Amino acid sequence: MKEDKIEEEPKQQKVETNPQPSLQEAIKEQAREDEAAQSSTFTLRKILGGDFLTAEMLRRQIGVILLIVLFVIIYISNRYSCQQKLLEIDKLNVELQDAKYRSLSSASELTERCRESNVLEMLRNNKDSVLKIPTLPPYIIEVP
Repeated sequence: MKEDKIEEEPKQQKVETNPQPSLQEAIKEQAREDEAAQSSTFTLRKILGGDFLTAEMLRRQIGVILLIVLFVIIYISNRYSCQQKLLEIDKLNVELQDAKYRSLSSASELTERCRESNVLEMLRNNKDSVLKIPTLPPYIIEVP
């Protein structure tokens, strides 16, 4: 029996050391070759050529890349929003200036019409008015 076991062991070793790798092992080996780490020295040629963007590096840094993209989108949207608000503020400032000028013009016109000399002139020109220009100065009536 011991001889049978001794003979069986070399056969099992031969089976395990099969010269042709299985399909899974071949795929794993090929995947490892494609994703093999390149030289750690990045030259300008490698950076401009895009050789440093390997699948392994992108897979490791996908979180950072997504975070950067998110920050860029937030930055762009914030800048657009600020520009829209600045345009609205400019438009409202122009409207405010316009309203101030109209108010000033109306106030000066009202002041001019309410002057005593202009009121007296209007009373003289209007013949059917019962109002007359006073000839006596005003006086104070005291009530006991």
